[in-house]
Amino acid sequence: MRKNIVAGNWKMNKTLQEGIALAKELNEALVADKPNCDVVICTPFIHLASVSPIVDASVIGVGAENCADKASGAYTGEVSAAMVASTGAQYVILGHSERREYYGETVETLKAKVELALENKLLPIFCIGEVLAEREANKQNEVVAAQLASVFDLSAEDFGKIVLAYEPVWAIGTGKTATAEQAQEIHAYIRSLVADKYGKEVADNTSILYGGSCKPSNAKELFANPDVDGGLIGGAALSVADFKGIIDAFKA
Repeated sequence: MRKNIVAGNWKMNKTLQEGIALAKELNEALVADKPNCDVVICTPFIHLASVSPIVDASVIGVGAENCADKASGAYTGEVSAAMVASTGAQYVILGHSERREYYGETVETLKAKVELALENKLLPIFCIGEVLAEREANKQNEVVAAQLASVFDLSAEDFGKIVLAYEPVWAIGTGKTATAEQAQEIHAYIRSLVADKYGKEVADNTSILYGGSCKPSNAKELFANPDVDGGLIGGAALSVADFKGIIDAFKA
């Protein structure tokens, strides 16, 4: 059975002290009221070693927002997958639209990052999705198919460790949200691509998260779709009340 997952992407927000306070507050809320899904918080690099030991691993997983495409060496300012894993983190977001757009991440770069993450026992949350011009040109299917090429070289066993996150780039931080029908349609298409490549069983076990202005007010409707297995949450993950409101969408 595939997992339902709500993952928070803090992006470049919160000082170390603020991040620790947020993690503690979220931990207390979820220990007191156990979630019906897996919960992950993906924090800036400098928070990882401090946040990992203060959350209850049975209710909150911890992840990084990125990792380097090299194992180690003279790459000033980079953070390797091994370094991320050494903090106790279990996940890493790779291929986020902001990394693709602002930092020029390519299929080749992302292949290397995914392989290094898996070698270091990290679970990649691999992001795919189209920008507004591509959606308006009805090219969303070919865009996500091309982006999946980064992970379609993996063995079925390794692919089975990956969580996919569909992010309609036009809906990130804009307040626009794909309708529940739009989300289901493309999530089902993504799952069909996985089935074509790896077979129905692998496809059925792959969690596909929705990431695009998901809020407590629309989470239940989005997550009710058969092919939407949770969310990759940006802004709402910086508030315990909002984040928990989304997590609680999986409660009956």
